[in-house]
Parts: sequence; C-alpha cells; structure tokens
Amino acid sequence: MKAKVILAVLLVLVLMFVTACGAKEQASKESDSAKLQPIRVANWSKPITEQTNLLVDEKKQFFKDKGLEVTVIPGAGGGDAIKNIVTGQADIAFTDPGSLFFALDKGEKLKVIYNIYPQNVFNIVSRKDKNLIKPQDLKGKTIGVYSLTSGTRQNLLVLLHQAGLAEKDVKIVETGLLNFAPLMQGQVDATAATDTGLVIGKQKGLGEVNVIQVKDYLNVPSDLFVVTEKAYKEKKETLKAFLEAYRSSAQWMIKNPEEAASLASEYAIDGKDEQQNLRIITLRNASSVSPETESKGLGVLDKSVLQKAANTYQKLGLIDSKIDMNEVVSDDILPNIKTEEKK
Repeated sequence: MKAKVILAVLLVLVLMFVTACGAKEQASKESDSAKLQPIRVANWSKPITEQTNLLVDEKKQFFKDKGLEVTVIPGAGGGDAIKNIVTGQADIAFTDPGSLFFALDKGEKLKVIYNIYPQNVFNIVSRKDKNLIKPQDLKGKTIGVYSLTSGTRQNLLVLLHQAGLAEKDVKIVETGLLNFAPLMQGQVDATAATDTGLVIGKQKGLGEVNVIQVKDYLNVPSDLFVVTEKAYKEKKETLKAFLEAYRSSAQWMIKNPEEAASLASEYAIDGKDEQQNLRIITLRNASSVSPETESKGLGVLDKSVLQKAANTYQKLGLIDSKIDMNEVVSDDILPNIKTEEKK
C-alpha cells in the first residue's frame, strides 16, 4: 500500500513538472510572438503557388528573423489590394501597375517601394492554324480576356497600342479566368492570358499554340509592393525590414525551386500537384529577375518603364490624369545591396 502511495505521489509530481514545462514553453512562445512587429500584406489573390515564398514563414522564418509577424490578406484583384491599404485594413499592397494607375488617377496618395516581378507575364495565345505571330496579326480578330476589368484586357490594349492598333480594331469578349475552352473550340481567335495560365491550359489539353509575349513590346512590371504615403512616412523602418525579408525569401525560392514546390502543397490553395508547382515557380522565378536585378538586387525599380506604362494608360483612355512616377516611386528603403540567402 505504501509503495502505491509513493508511486501515485511520484506520478503527480511528474505530471506537475510536465505541465509546468509546457506552460513555460507556451509562455515563451507567446512572449516571442509579442515581440514581433505585425505587418499586414494585402494580396491580389488567394494564397497561390507562385507566392510560396510569402506564405512559408512558419517554416522558413524570413520575416520572423527580421522581427516581423506577417499576415497575408487574400483579395480578388489588384484593386482589392489597394483598397485594403487605403482603408487601413493592411499595410502593404501586392498589386499590379494598372490598379496602381487607376488609384492614382482617383487621387489616392501612394508610393511604390519594390518591383516584385519586373518581367511582364501577360501574353496572347492562339492556335497554330490561325497563324497569329505578331500584334498586327490581331487586327479584326476576336480575342478572349478573363474579364473586362482584368489585367489580361489592360495588357492586351497596351500590346495593341504598341502595334499602332486600338480596341476598336479587335473584338474583345470575356471568357473567364484561365478558360481556354473557347480558344480550343474555335469560339475566339486568341486569348489574353498569363505565363502560368498557359501552363495550366496546356495541362488541360490546349496543345501547340503561338504565343505573343507582351514583354517583347513593352515590358511593364507585373506586380509591385505599394503603400500609402502615410504608411511610408510613419513605418519606414518596418517597411525596410519587410523588404529585406521579402528579398531573402525570393532569393530562397529562386535557388530552391524544388523545396518551394514541395512546401506549396502545404500552403497554396492550388498546390496539390508538385510538378505543376515546380513549373509555375520556375516561371515566377524567371519573372522576378532582370538585367538590373543582377547588379542592383531583386526589387530594383525602373521609373522610366513605369512612366511609359502610365503614359500609355492615359493615351488609351484608361486613366484621365497625367501621372508623374517620380513622385510615386521611392527606392530609399529598398535594400541597396544584394543580400545573400541565409536559409
């Protein structure tokens, strides 16, 4: 009986010790979390494979190492992302130049602080038998776009403008997001899409196609980090830390695409197929670099390209105001040297 009592006491003491250790560990985690600076990123989409580097901080800790606790807020387009920073729901917008120009045209006070994808990822896809190999060939053709407010339509108009054509020279129809069925069925002559959209289309049986790349005619960046002027003035150090961390995460994904493709299966809503993940990540890595990034580091901003794009949007009638990108682009918080990958 005495042995049983001693054993019971020992078990209680062990249980108390384990519980205390657990509570201490939890308190330590909560304390560490409390020390992190929260920062909210308004995304243009739900969490998808091409953004894997932004989604895996739980395991890779690019942002935590800089003292940041990042929350990614999903959206439905670049306009959504900008709306979230303007209304104070987020600190940084992951958005496209078109949505930026539209917001500036409405009088919003914004700053561009990082060039996420300096390469334009939009294209015009057509079946081989249509023999559409240059923008001028699109005259008189029916062209599908995701929607009339999408980047596919905006970039199609930019491409037409560079070729001396206008919207009236083609027939534009909505075909839905990543919907290549109308093209495959001959309902449209061509479809405006993206590089990753084309990967998915081919996987679904699109077959051999001709592809006109928008970047070959005007290489407008695909996505940017944008903040309000207020956030830029009040949160410079936090924003600088974020950009340093993001650059490290992008470098990691460029150097480790297979690992990123594997992690995408855990964190991205479209990441079930690791081989498809790898194809998408490889494309997005390619769009993250340019001759300028080789010498100045990822994220470098080219005001002249953005100015040319803004001017084109005005000429197309997409915006009314003349925008001076010298007043919008700010590169003083961009890391000024390439930082080596630490993970």
